[in-house]
Amino acid sequence: MQTNTSKNYGTALYTLITVFFFWGFVAASNGIFIPFCKTHFNLTQFESQLIDFTFYGGYFIGSLILYFASQATRVDILNKIGYKKGIIYGLLISIVGALSIIPAVQSGSFAFILTSFFVIALGFSLQQTAAQPFVVALGDPAGGAHRLNLAGGVNSFGTLLGPLIVSIVLFGSVSGAQEASITSITTLYLILAGVFLAVAIFFAVSKLPSVTSDEAFEPGLGALNFPQLKWGMLAIFVYVGVEVTIQSNMGALLKLPEFGGYDESHISQFISLYWGSLMIGRWTGAISAFSLSKSAKNILTVLVPFIAFALILLVNHLRGNEVSNLYVYALCIAVLVLGFFFGQEKPAKTLLVFGLLGAAAMLIGLLTTGQIALYAFISGGLCCSIMWPCIFALSITGLGKYTGQGSAFLIMMILGGAIIPPLQGLLADKTDIHSSYIVAVLCFAYLAYFAWKVKAELQKQGIDLEQAEFKAGH
Repeated sequence: MQTNTSKNYGTALYTLITVFFFWGFVAASNGIFIPFCKTHFNLTQFESQLIDFTFYGGYFIGSLILYFASQATRVDILNKIGYKKGIIYGLLISIVGALSIIPAVQSGSFAFILTSFFVIALGFSLQQTAAQPFVVALGDPAGGAHRLNLAGGVNSFGTLLGPLIVSIVLFGSVSGAQEASITSITTLYLILAGVFLAVAIFFAVSKLPSVTSDEAFEPGLGALNFPQLKWGMLAIFVYVGVEVTIQSNMGALLKLPEFGGYDESHISQFISLYWGSLMIGRWTGAISAFSLSKSAKNILTVLVPFIAFALILLVNHLRGNEVSNLYVYALCIAVLVLGFFFGQEKPAKTLLVFGLLGAAAMLIGLLTTGQIALYAFISGGLCCSIMWPCIFALSITGLGKYTGQGSAFLIMMILGGAIIPPLQGLLADKTDIHSSYIVAVLCFAYLAYFAWKVKAELQKQGIDLEQAEFKAGH
């Protein structure tokens, strides 16, 4: 990577990571928007999950277009135009999608809404592909991981605030109204389009370093010769899918009398707690990226998750939600802390631990009802929180010159967020929404299997797994 590291691009970095915030903000907000669309358009559970299908499908299609275009021209297109322009172009595409939501809702056409979400996601795909290496390039390369962890924390903060802010905009008051108005939808997406435009203008006028990669472009599909990558692609697919499907179907679950009988305007605190759970885990996992003594790491591993939990409670309190019923969730966080200590910062072991904990939590949710089941399902966010860096590190270990290509293939597997939620929705329509969470059990079970399988595959290749680099913060 070639870049000018002699200057301090702090302002650019802080502005750049705002796009990480909005990726999380929009993705988490779907958990509020989906039940609204289900009611407004009289959809089945499967049909409502098509929002996630088009949103995460857009990520996949966007990555695929970029990959095939680069293969056809034998030129790394993003490297040629530069990361700065890549982000700007991605923001402009997302602006088009956000603005098109407005006539889509007014037209009453659900297909139009799906198309708009797809366009937003195409822009996000380009932004994400460009922004992550750009963060590394804005400063001393030795601190790149720290900056990515900061960006990942901001992304998780977006997932925390997204459902709450969207709930306020859609339902109009602290207590919440029964139905959102078309005007409130228009306001929400006008605000989003305006923010995207502001960030795009900033990047256009800012003097940022010219970032290029000096790695040779590697055509073909050589990366697929490595079994760890093939198993890892499925793992990323399943991981993103289970992370999204738990919360996307939660709105329908919370409407059941045995789960509280909530309406759309009162589910935001639970969606917020779910996405906040990912923030709790990611902030805790980020501790290992810093040069600290073992005792300091141990102390922070205990303190940080509860500090993050306190922030979640504060945000919900400011929103006007009752938070005393959330205190018991501290028990789930205590289990997370024990899981981190047992994982010992080793990617395969950590992934195995949280894969098994996730499967166990989903089974508890399936076999019970009420608060126990609800918090068991929400704790799936804690289990998912640390999985991306584990899977990614394990999947690209030993790929050598195919590392870049393997990374691109892994990003494409965000497609899981488009496929698995509708599948659970379809199962819910055939059975019931509670029973449909068997899908999440199977997903976590595979992720635990992958942790065992990839360790064996790497050992066959003579790779010392204990030396595999483990960074948190996606």
